[in-house]
Amino acid sequence: MTKPIIGIMGAMPQEISGVIELLDNPVSTTIGSRTYTTGTINSIDTVVVFSRWGKVSATATVSALIHHFNITELIFTGVAGAINHQLNIGDIVIGQKLIQHDMDARPLMKQFEIPLLSKTYIETNPDQLTIAQKAIERLLQNDTISNAVGREVLNSFNIIAPKFYTGEIASGDRFFANNDQKDNLLAALPDVLCVEMEGAAVAQVCYEYDIPFTVIRTISDSANDTSHIDFPVFIKKVSSQYSVVIIQAIYNIYTDTQD
Repeated sequence: MTKPIIGIMGAMPQEISGVIELLDNPVSTTIGSRTYTTGTINSIDTVVVFSRWGKVSATATVSALIHHFNITELIFTGVAGAINHQLNIGDIVIGQKLIQHDMDARPLMKQFEIPLLSKTYIETNPDQLTIAQKAIERLLQNDTISNAVGREVLNSFNIIAPKFYTGEIASGDRFFANNDQKDNLLAALPDVLCVEMEGAAVAQVCYEYDIPFTVIRTISDSANDTSHIDFPVFIKKVSSQYSVVIIQAIYNIYTDTQD
């Protein structure tokens, strides 16, 4: 059996700074202007890296994780804007399938289809999906988020009882900051729960290299006219704590499984 090596990515430094602190015996290596920190969490070999924003940055980063660090699994944790109107700031979305909303090679092929793969969506491995669902359900039941972030901070964002959803995540090289962008995406992809800038690209690379992956997003804003205000404040006060407790919860599931 191959020894697991888990890669953890985030597109914002705040999303991975706390995760790096979870590492035992951390060692940093710089490759391609990115710092990869290796160590262990719950005795599992782990590599943590800040990928930067966007699909190209994310694919460059995950390629290094695969080729240089030989990861056997990838977890991407970070924030996203809500597209589905049921989602609220502070909710968590686990990507069941991911799509690039700015992929369009028409008329050569249908909109959103990845050239030469004949696929529109990249789906998460069911085993990884189940682990993520169990982990998020457990941390919400135990009120872990409130303990980590603080009730006063959560109240300031009107985060009362965060929920988690499993479904479709859209990715593209665009920050959604007005209602027209949001409405247009919903019209084209009505099942999308949230939007971000890296997940589907990472999913494609992992699919092509047969690496199991999980993309987990915390809703930081409503992908509308207030996003440019809500997003940076949420990143500063909330997102790093969310990332830490999400990773801890997933690793605890791994430990339970190994025992």
